[in-house]
Amino acid sequence: MKAFLLAAGHGTRLRPLTDHTPKCLLPIQGVPMLGIWLEQCRRSGIDQVLINLHAHAAIVRDFLRSHDYGVEVQVVEEPVLLGSAGTLLQNRDWVSADDCFCVFYADVLTNVDLSEMMQFHAARQPTATLGVYEVPDPSRCGIVQVDDNGTVTQFVEKPAVPIGNLAFSGVLIASPEIFDVIPPAQSSDIGFHVLPKLAGRMTAYPIRDYLTDIGTLENYEQAQAQWPGLTSLAQVEHA
Repeated sequence: MKAFLLAAGHGTRLRPLTDHTPKCLLPIQGVPMLGIWLEQCRRSGIDQVLINLHAHAAIVRDFLRSHDYGVEVQVVEEPVLLGSAGTLLQNRDWVSADDCFCVFYADVLTNVDLSEMMQFHAARQPTATLGVYEVPDPSRCGIVQVDDNGTVTQFVEKPAVPIGNLAFSGVLIASPEIFDVIPPAQSSDIGFHVLPKLAGRMTAYPIRDYLTDIGTLENYEQAQAQWPGLTSLAQVEHA
């Protein structure tokens, strides 16, 4: 199984922490978020990960050279940011022979059972399965409307008038059919330009495990106290 790990953001809302450290390497209880994601992938049977980088790319490369999490990692640098969907399109050949693949936003901290989510996707076989969770401020998120069968009937990114508070988590599983709706523009976004086009062809997977978006200093500080780890066992960093 392969996964895109989207890590090219500047992390401007986390300054000054990200002035000299890439957002994906900010530690949660002593373990860099990138390390948590790679350990999560290994435990879930994801053996190949493609990471896109922009700011502080050399620091991330150095980290990956000195740490082995048991998965094959490929790094692509984007001198000009392609956007989340643009990154997928630029690297579509990497997953062209696969029935499905995962997409993770590297600034999301979660211990969701990815193996269970993969089984859910395989049983339903939609174009995409979106991990969804309830949020207190839906105007800042991608909001979904779901029917009784779990099909996503509407997706609106950062709505001015939210239709609810069920939000896209930044964790998704997709089939290569998703590339058919990614615009060919140099920069495009999954939330704004792709998911709204897939209404009726996506399923919602409710995430009830720990999940937070490490996008602000407040969330980052809360995660230090609240993060329960990937399992009941202590999180271990492989050196």
